[in-house]
Amino acid sequence: MNNKFSIEDLQVFCEVVRTLNFSQAAQRLGASPAYVTKRIQTLETQLECKLFHRSTRHVSLTEQGEQVYELGRRILDNVIELHEELGVKRNEPRGVLRVSTSFGFGRRVVGESLAEFSRKYPEIQVRLDVLDHLLDLAQNKIDLDIRIGDVISPHYIAKRLARNHRVLCASPSYIEKHGAPPDLGTLMQHNCLIIKERDHPVGLWKLTRRGRNYNVKVRGPLVTNNGEIAVAWAVRGHGITLRSIWDVRSHLQTGALVTVLPEYTQEANIWAVYPERLSSSAKIKLCVKHMEEYFQRWEQEQTVP
Repeated sequence: MNNKFSIEDLQVFCEVVRTLNFSQAAQRLGASPAYVTKRIQTLETQLECKLFHRSTRHVSLTEQGEQVYELGRRILDNVIELHEELGVKRNEPRGVLRVSTSFGFGRRVVGESLAEFSRKYPEIQVRLDVLDHLLDLAQNKIDLDIRIGDVISPHYIAKRLARNHRVLCASPSYIEKHGAPPDLGTLMQHNCLIIKERDHPVGLWKLTRRGRNYNVKVRGPLVTNNGEIAVAWAVRGHGITLRSIWDVRSHLQTGALVTVLPEYTQEANIWAVYPERLSSSAKIKLCVKHMEEYFQRWEQEQTVP
């Protein structure tokens, strides 16, 4: 076997595996489909094996392709780690750091935190994606996810950045018109503003009271995948919403919103989450340390209404 394949060929191969589409892989690499095809053919020749089953409509890995992908990904991770470690030793951390988070939290909190990080480490290019759903971090080449919510896959490493919980709230006008629900049973009879967002089961509110857990199936005429819209609906008197305390604190302070069934809450701390294979990444270590310091200040600035 001629094993003198290039790192570039491995990078192209891994991108095709992630997309299972030669054209999409070419777009993500900023190259032509012909270039991607040539690199895969070269790698197959060098490794003396077929990597993909290909038809006009479908691309899938062969058994040998799966083996090459697992080993190739480790090689690329090690190469990236080597570059990062050398950069840190030269006091010049560099490279691309891909971060994901949710819409509102990204705009109002995470974005500023990463801007501070970029000022400290200008040679690290930060790419922030805001999403309404959770991604497979490895499959989508995400290095770090900043998320709200305590349900985290054991396959990931998670470090808590700040404490947070969700509360039920509505506007005084809604309460005046419909009354405040005296218990969870009557909550189901109210207009609930449902958020289809990341780790939220749609229409199922998981609440805690004095250490006991409750699952409440709610309904309502308004559903959105954006928490800021749900809060705006609540302020305008359209119903009851379940939202993070950091998000509604200012409205509770001004009286635009009031808590409903305040003894019921949902634990939803703020976490830095990343794949175990990146646990030794210099970029990850630097960013998580920065995030811990940033959120420690941020948490101290938050005042309970």
